[in-house]
This record gives sequence, C-alpha cells and structure tokens, in this order.
Amino acid sequence: MDLLAHLEAYVATAEEAGFSRAADRLGIAQPLLSRRVKTLEEYFGGPLFDRSRRQIETTELGVLLLPYARDVLDRAQRLRQVARSARRSRVRAVGVPADCAPAALARALRAGTEHGVTLGIRELPPPERESGLADGSLGYALVRTAPERAVFQVPLGVASAPVPDGTAARRTLHLEELRPRRGRGAGRAAPPPVLLLTEDQVPYFEDRLARAAARAGLPEERIRPAGAAATALAETLAGHALLLCAEPFARQHGAHWTPLADRALHRGYDVRAAPDRDGTAAAPEWLATLLASAVGAVPHRGGPGPVAGREDAPARLAARG
Repeated sequence: MDLLAHLEAYVATAEEAGFSRAADRLGIAQPLLSRRVKTLEEYFGGPLFDRSRRQIETTELGVLLLPYARDVLDRAQRLRQVARSARRSRVRAVGVPADCAPAALARALRAGTEHGVTLGIRELPPPERESGLADGSLGYALVRTAPERAVFQVPLGVASAPVPDGTAARRTLHLEELRPRRGRGAGRAAPPPVLLLTEDQVPYFEDRLARAAARAGLPEERIRPAGAAATALAETLAGHALLLCAEPFARQHGAHWTPLADRALHRGYDVRAAPDRDGTAAAPEWLATLLASAVGAVPHRGGPGPVAGREDAPARLAARG
C-alpha cells in the first residue's frame, strides 16, 4: 500500500466532505479514491466515514486520526522540498587534511554557498582522499603529490616546545643539525624523536625523508610515525619530541617552528575533482585557492611540473636518491 497516496485520499475526502470533490481535487478517478479510502479503513480497523447519509460525515475514528494524517503529509512534503533543494544546490563532499585552519575552511563553506554549491568538509588521510575521488564519495579533495610537480606547496619545518622569551631568530634548519652530538655522557638524555603526522605518512614522502635523514647522519629510529595529532602535539609542547609539520599548524597550538632548508621535503598539493561522466574533472579556481590557504599552501612558482632551466636541485637529488 502506498501510505502517502491513501492518506491524501483520506484527508481530501474529509476536507471536501465528498468523494467526488476529493477526487477532482487530487486529479484521480472517483472509484480509485474510494478504493484507497476503503483500503485505509481496513488498515486502521474501522470506518473513517459514515456513508449512510446523502452527504458523508467523518466518523469519530476519522476525526481522531485526521491531524496525524495531515502531519505525516506535511512532513513528507517538507522532505521532498529539502531533497529538491539539495539537488539544486549540488551538495559536494570535500576531502581535506586534519591540520587545516578552521577559519579558512569556513571561508570555503561560505564561498560555496555564494556559488550555489553546498560543501561538506571531511577530514581524511591522504590515501582515503584519493580513493574517495575515485569511487565518487568525494566531489573534491586536496591530494598529496611530489612538490616539484604540484600546483601548491607547503613548506615543512620542525615544531618544538615554545621558546620562553619568544625572541628566537628566524632561520632555516638543516637535518644535519639534529644529529646526536659526539661525546654524549651516560647521564645525558637521548635526543628527542622526530614525529611524523598522518598527513606525511605517504610512501614517496617517507622514502625521501629516509634518504635525506641518512645523508644527514640521523639514526633511522629517530624518525617515528605519530599516532593522534593531539598526543604528538602534547609531547612536542612538553619538550619530549619534535614534530614535522606546517607553520600554521605549529603556530595555532603555540609551538615554536623552524622551517626545513630542504625544499624537496615540502608538501605538494593539487586540488582535484571527481571525474565527470566523460572522464574529465576540474575543481573551480575559487575553491582551489581557498583549500590551499587552509593548509598554508602557496602556488608553486615552477607550476605543475618541472620547468626546463628551473628545476629544483634538492628535489631532483631527493627523487634520485
């Protein structure tokens, strides 16, 4: 039984006080309307209308159930309206890293509304953002790629415990500076580990970092994958670890941040869209710019791909090992 259609027949008959007028109102044949009312009476286990008189009257059961029937029809109508509105506004899920700036994401949401697109933000690790584009569960995503081929780059650095006076000079950090010092006595504490957020636990980046650390003389066990970002931040702020991350993320949580000198260890990002039916995909420029700002990215000066005569030497060496 199509409950909504049968309830419409019941409500129309009660309001019009007649089967013929109710059928005209709904645009259906009177016999069909009568059958729907009869079926509904069997469903509820009692008559809804008294047909013994020339003009039908609603029974006590019919009067009792009428407001509930109207409420069901009203809710169904609102549900259809919401569905139509959602289709018109083109709801699109957007996959982003977990360390995005909330204010920048808010700007992206507002801009989506202005462009007639309802965006839904989903924090996902890099592999799930790529698979989400492939299976259609995401409309757009910030996708990790090698920095020398990326449209956007995010400088990475090392976060550490806050500097007491806050006057530490701005400089770049070479991985060689993190090597254990010679002559360390038995009573001295071991150097803190360098923690790697989930966002940087991607094969090509881990491979580059491992090779760069080996050249710098850092022990392999010194670099460890971090679990939850909150735990990694707590250890960093307490002075028990160093955290590899982007500057906005470190500053947001009050950590001291020093940029890495090796540009081959930057993060690279492209903003991609799920493929359309014809296999093409392109994210709107306004969205790409706002999502890039959410991770502190800047446009890659060399563009999406190595440019003759402008290839980044550190990136080339890291890629070749």
